[in-house]
Amino acid sequence: MTTFDELSRRLGQVSDLGAAASLLSWEQETFMPPEAARVRGLQLATLAGLSHELFTAPETGALLDGVQAEGDTQAAVVRVAQRDYAKATRLPTAFVEERTRAQNEAHHAWVHARAHSDFASFAPYLDRMMDLARRQADLRGFEDHPYDALIDDYEPGMRAAQVKAVFADLRDRTLPLLGKIRAAGDAADYSVLTRPFPAGAQKEFAWRVAGEAFGLTGDFARQDESAHPFQSNFSRSDIRITTRVEDYWPACLFGTWHETGHAMYERGVHERWERTPVSAGASLGVHESQSRMFENLLGRSLPFWQRYFPQLQEAAPQVAAGLDAAGLYRAVNRVQPSLIRVEADEVTYNFHVMLRFELELALLEGSLSVRDLPEAWNAKVQAYLGLTPPDDASGVLQDIHWSAGLIGYFPTYTLGNLLSVQLLEAARQDADIAAGIDRAEYGLLRAWLVEQVHQHGRSLSPAELTVQATGRPLSADPYVAYLTRKYGEIYSLS
Repeated sequence: MTTFDELSRRLGQVSDLGAAASLLSWEQETFMPPEAARVRGLQLATLAGLSHELFTAPETGALLDGVQAEGDTQAAVVRVAQRDYAKATRLPTAFVEERTRAQNEAHHAWVHARAHSDFASFAPYLDRMMDLARRQADLRGFEDHPYDALIDDYEPGMRAAQVKAVFADLRDRTLPLLGKIRAAGDAADYSVLTRPFPAGAQKEFAWRVAGEAFGLTGDFARQDESAHPFQSNFSRSDIRITTRVEDYWPACLFGTWHETGHAMYERGVHERWERTPVSAGASLGVHESQSRMFENLLGRSLPFWQRYFPQLQEAAPQVAAGLDAAGLYRAVNRVQPSLIRVEADEVTYNFHVMLRFELELALLEGSLSVRDLPEAWNAKVQAYLGLTPPDDASGVLQDIHWSAGLIGYFPTYTLGNLLSVQLLEAARQDADIAAGIDRAEYGLLRAWLVEQVHQHGRSLSPAELTVQATGRPLSADPYVAYLTRKYGEIYSLS
């Protein structure tokens, strides 16, 4: 057995332990009985500890130091594994186990607090998660800001200062657009968005379109319900997505198609990377570019609804009554500041992300205490969106991320928005792909995405992938131009 074969065997075992933990986490969100929560936390901590010990063992380091990679595939596996090893060995196994137990406890505290709109009951758990985030940043090390050590887990190479600059530019260029839209007025009837649409019919329609339009099928995927929609996969041939059903039926439809984008990314990673550290998305920002593309750039487009409106009429005749495809297109693209991030329109969505990023920085730095977070949250929602949350559930408790310890995650949503447009513009340079998109036929686009984005997994950095696929570094310019053009037409802006 060669050194690379030995390394591959060890990396495969680490991958298998991670997949087992992911399966337990998925089941926890979908079917697990409530009383199982305490023991499930111990099970997850055990798996996290075993995986961490196996990966960070001296034997792994010796294999990485001694391996002679042959060919691009082996070289990429070794390169990514070495980077992960350097980061992972800075975290003691006891810390990893402690963090995993704390995440599980915080998650269940968040579920209860959100259901009862009671931030005070969750505050001690969030305090602990922030303390663990600071400790993790210290263990990992950083040059400029502790946030840099955290965001690097989700967006390799990104730094807090870069995020600040991108967000400031985007804010300065989209706030005036929002002002113009609000000044234009809107007399349209949006009651269509809450017309009766039976829960089963919502899920069935969303899932059917996910297969027909975007390629997600029951051969390798399934859909269930959870409090907060997510995608999880245990291999490229075992992918799970979840959704939630509400009276506001776009939450189910667009939530399903959002998670479908994530699922198709994981499905498109080349099989040669299976059970290696390369077998995942290049970053969460790149991942979000796929989910936001499917959800918004395609799913909220006029060609999409011209194609799928007849199926909606069949699935939900009460929703479609008196409407046509153009009317539904207008409805699902309504611009209206709202309290809930996952239901926000394209123009206001990034303000939700910006305020969370700013609050994360303040909590991490210690300039904001956890007990004062609801007041600070409400003040930023008022400043950005002109709204005040009536309760904690629709305010500071709406997201799962902080309970899971995902500090540094939120900026990737906006980075994904920017990249989604940049990628779609690059794909449309091919006349056949552009014509297919204009007919809501996405087969050629999906093939382009697999070729340019999906297949590479983590073998390319986000910056490398962006330049290779689009010909230039990430920029807010295409996204701002897209928003200006689309909503200028919808709202007849001069």
